[in-house]
Amino acid sequence: MKKRKAKKRFKIMLLLIDILLLLGVVGYIALEKINNMNYYNAYLASYGDNIILYDDTYNKSLDLVRGTKVLVTDKIYTNNDIEYHKIKYDNHEYYVLKDDVVGDYKYVIKEDVMYVKTPVTVYKDINDASILGFLDKGSSVQILGFDNLTNGIPNMYKISYGDEIGYVYSKYLVSDHDTSLLNSDFYDIHKDRKFSYELYGGHASELDYYPYEKANFTSNVMPDEVKALYINASMITNTAEYLSIAKESGINAFVIDIYDGYLAYKSEVAKEYGDSLYASAKWSIDEYKSLIDIYKNNGYYVIGRIVAFNNPHFAKDNENDAITYNGKSLNWVSAYSRRAWEYNVKLAIEAVNLFGFNEIQYDYIRFPEASYTWSKNKKYDFKNTYNESKGEAIQNFLFYATDMIHREGAYISADVFGESAYTYVTAYGQYFPAISNIVDVISAMPYPDHFNKYDFNFKVPVWTKPYELMLKWSSYPKERQTEIPTPAKVRTWIQAYDTIHEPYVKYGSKEVEDQISALYEMGLNDGYITWNAGSNIIKYRSIIDALKKDYR
Repeated sequence: MKKRKAKKRFKIMLLLIDILLLLGVVGYIALEKINNMNYYNAYLASYGDNIILYDDTYNKSLDLVRGTKVLVTDKIYTNNDIEYHKIKYDNHEYYVLKDDVVGDYKYVIKEDVMYVKTPVTVYKDINDASILGFLDKGSSVQILGFDNLTNGIPNMYKISYGDEIGYVYSKYLVSDHDTSLLNSDFYDIHKDRKFSYELYGGHASELDYYPYEKANFTSNVMPDEVKALYINASMITNTAEYLSIAKESGINAFVIDIYDGYLAYKSEVAKEYGDSLYASAKWSIDEYKSLIDIYKNNGYYVIGRIVAFNNPHFAKDNENDAITYNGKSLNWVSAYSRRAWEYNVKLAIEAVNLFGFNEIQYDYIRFPEASYTWSKNKKYDFKNTYNESKGEAIQNFLFYATDMIHREGAYISADVFGESAYTYVTAYGQYFPAISNIVDVISAMPYPDHFNKYDFNFKVPVWTKPYELMLKWSSYPKERQTEIPTPAKVRTWIQAYDTIHEPYVKYGSKEVEDQISALYEMGLNDGYITWNAGSNIIKYRSIIDALKKDYR
C-alpha cells in the first residue's frame, strides 16, 4: 500500500516538473516576444552614401553605409529637439536620426533631383545596351530609384526627364547644378588648345577629363605587356603557323577580326540591324568559335577587333545613319548615330559571351579623313542629332562602350591615328588624352610610311629612319599621358609591311626592332601589335628576331 502511494506521489512530481518546464518555455517565448515586439527590420537611408550612428550620449559613434540592415525601435527619442530612433546593429545599440531609417529597401536613397556632370547615355533598361537618349552636361533629372548599391553608392539610377523614363550610371551625376558645370582639375591644360585654323572636329575645351577607374578583372587578367600578332578573319584557319610563330617569338596575344569589311561570323545581333550586314558573314558561329578556341586554349590573350564606323554594310542597311551628300549615302556610318553605337556595342557583347574574347578593340572610331572639307560644305550631312562636336561624339561613344563592355568582364581598347597625340582635336574627332582617359588601352597607328615625307624637319623620307621617327613621335603621346588623371595603357601598332611610297623600304626585323625600341625608350612600353593587313605568315616569320627581343 505504501509502495503504491509513493509511486503515485512520484508520478505527480514528474507531472509537476513537466508543467513547470512547459511554463518555463512558454514564459521564455513570451519574454522574447515582449523584448522584440518594439523592434522591426529596417534599413539605413540618406542623401549620401554614409549614415552616422550615435552612442547613448548622442555623440558620433560609427559610420555605416546606406542600405545597411538594422533593427529599429518604434519609440522616438529626443535630444536638443532632434528626433532619433534607437537601433540594434551588430549586437550593439545606437541612435540614428529619425529620417535616416526606412522600412523598405527601395527607399534607402533619398536623392530626388540630380545633375549631369559628364554627358551621359540614357538606357532603356538596366540589363540592356539599348539607348533611350542622351543628356548634356548640366541637365537635370528626377531620381525614381536605383538598381543596386556598392558601399552605399548606386550603380545606376532610374531617372525621368521630360516624358522619358530610363537609366543612367550614377558616376556621371552630381547632387547640385553648380557642381555639374565645373570641370576637372586637368581641364586648364586642354582648354585653350586648337589647330592653327578651324578643323571642324571640335575643341579640347569641349571634352571631359574627370578620372575614371580602369578595369581589373580577376577572372580575366590582362598581361602586363601584351605582344600581339594581328590576324584577319580570312587567315585565322592557319592556326598551326601562327601558334608556331607565337611560340618561337614570345608573342602572348592575338588581335583577330570580328568585323573589317565583312563579319567574321553569322551574328544574331547583325541580323537585327540589316540583311547585307548579316549576309557578309564568313563563318558560322560554331566554325568561328572552334577557331578562336584554338588560340585561347593554347593560353593566348585574344582581342576581338571591330571596325566601327567605316561599315558600308551597316550604311547600306541603315541609310538614315550614314553620312550623306545631297541626300545620297557615302557608305560611311556617322559616329553621331546612336543606332550605330548600339550595333557596335551589342556586337561586342555578343562576341565576348560567345567566344570569350578577353578584350574588344575598336578601330575606325572616327569620322572620315575627308571630314575637314566635308564640314565646310552644307551639302554634306553628318546626322548630328544631339549637336555634339566630332570630338565629343567619339568620346561619348567610348564612355558608352566602355561601361557596357566592362559589364561583361572584358577590357576595351581604341585605335587612333598618330596625329591624335598632338595638341588639337583632329578633323575626324580623335584627341589622344580624351580617349586614353576612358578606355583601358589606347593603340596609336604611327606607321612610318603614313607620315608626311619630311615631317619633323627630317632631311630624308621619314620612313627610311624608323627609329629616329618613332623616337620623335613618341614624345607626343608620352606628354599627353601626363595630362590626364587616368591614362590608358599604351599598346602601339607597329608597321610590319614594306613601305607603300618611294623610296620603297623593305621592313624586316631591323625596321620592326627600330620602331619598338624607340617606343619603349620613351616609356610607351605596355606592348605592341604588328600590323600587316594580309597577316602574311612569311612576313611574320621574317621578323621573329625583332619580336623575341626583350625591350623592357
